[in-house]
Amino acid sequence: MTIDVWIQHPTRRFLAADMFASLLRWTGGQIPDEDPPLEATIASMDAAGVDLALLTAWRGPHGHDLISNDQVAQWVRRYPARFVGVATVNLDRPMQAVRELRRRVRDDGFVGLRLLPWLWNAAPTDRRYYPLYAECVELGVPFCTQVGHTGPLRPSETGRPIPYIDQVAIDFPELTIVCGHVGYPWTEEMIAVTHKHENVYIDTSAYTTRRLPAELVAFMKTNTGSRKVLFGSNFPMIGHSHCLEGIGELGLSEDTLAAYLQGNALRVFTALQGRGA
Repeated sequence: MTIDVWIQHPTRRFLAADMFASLLRWTGGQIPDEDPPLEATIASMDAAGVDLALLTAWRGPHGHDLISNDQVAQWVRRYPARFVGVATVNLDRPMQAVRELRRRVRDDGFVGLRLLPWLWNAAPTDRRYYPLYAECVELGVPFCTQVGHTGPLRPSETGRPIPYIDQVAIDFPELTIVCGHVGYPWTEEMIAVTHKHENVYIDTSAYTTRRLPAELVAFMKTNTGSRKVLFGSNFPMIGHSHCLEGIGELGLSEDTLAAYLQGNALRVFTALQGRGA
C-alpha cells in the first residue's frame, strides 16, 4: 500500500489562480474549460500504484476558496477507499477557524489541518495560528504546512524551518507537524529541526524521487530519518508515475522504503490506522 500525504484535486479556479502562473509548465500551460473529473486524479494514482491520498483544501485571505472543505468532503464521500480529507481554515478569523477545524475532523473525518504560510504572508509563529495548534493537539491531528522556497510567485521567507518551525515545536511539543516540500534551499535546517523535535516530520511533496536532495536521502537511511519522512507528490503539479520514477535507485532498505511509502503516514496520521496493507 502506498499513501500520498499531499495532493490536490484541481478545480479550474485552482489552476487559474494568478499566483500559479510560474507553475503552468506542469499543466502544459493550459487551463481546462471545466473542472477536471475526480476520476482523472484516481487514474494518476492507479498508474503509479498509489492506494490512498490525502486531499487538501485551499483557502486564502479574503475568503478566497480555491478548493473548499465542502468540495473535499464531497470527493471523499464519493471515493472513501481512495481519499481522506485535510482541512483548511480562515486564518483571519481564528475562533471561526477553530470551530471549522473541529467540525471537519469530528463530522467529516478529516485527518489534519493544512495552512500555507506564504499564502497568508504569515510565518507559522504568527499569533493567529496558536489557537489552531492547540485544537490540533486536542483533536489528535497533525498540522501540515509548507517549508522552503515557494514555486508560486510569493515571498519565500515564511518557509524557513529555523526559526519558525523550530519555535512552534518548542511552544507546542505535543503538536505533530508535517512539513511539506522538503525545505529546500534550507533542507539541512529542516533535517536538523526534524531530528531535534520528536513530533516534527518531512514530506517530499513537490519533488520527484530523482530530485530529492542528497542530504535528505542520507537522512532517510538513518535510524531517526527512516521514521521521519513521508511520501507526497503535490499532484497535479507532479503526476504520480513521474514522481515515483526511480524509487528503487534511492538505495533504501526494504523496511525504510515501506515506512516512507506507508508506515510513517499511518503512524503520523493516526486516524488512518487500520487502513494499512
